[in-house]
Amino acid sequence: MEKAMTKVGTFWMAKKAKQEFSNIADDLSSISGTVEEKAKWVINKLKGKPPKLLPDLLREQNLPAGLFPRNVTCYELDASSSKLVVYLPSACEASFKDGSVVRYANRVKGTVSRGKLAGIEGMKTKVLVWVKVTSVAVESHKSDKIWLTAGVKKPRPRDAYEMARDAICVDEF
Repeated sequence: MEKAMTKVGTFWMAKKAKQEFSNIADDLSSISGTVEEKAKWVINKLKGKPPKLLPDLLREQNLPAGLFPRNVTCYELDASSSKLVVYLPSACEASFKDGSVVRYANRVKGTVSRGKLAGIEGMKTKVLVWVKVTSVAVESHKSDKIWLTAGVKKPRPRDAYEMARDAICVDEF
């Protein structure tokens, strides 16, 4: 009886492992990025740490979930330094509900904290000319405004940035 149970258990474990590796292969085919980024993703998946979606991370930090476009390939967050790096397939721009336009480099960096993304590199907004966005802030959880600092600190309606937008590719950042 013990041998039979061992065989059944071994068969079941092999089947589950094959299914899990098949799922990982399917997921990997839909993720673009460098080999290192994919390797980190696989390691976290095998450790049982499913990667959190970027909109969920932004919501947890009291930032608008749609601050970045839908075509984000992946992101990295260094928990010890709060450094956030967001990867996109190419330079792109997105138009928001309030009429504003934001342009993204293929890699956007910043430091994330509760209600703030500071020290941003790789993000611009159109204010007559393209101006580098240096920070995005929300004053409180109930605030209906976000503040984009691009030369000057300008309030924008938060609800315009709550839903991720489709982005169009641009030739240069």
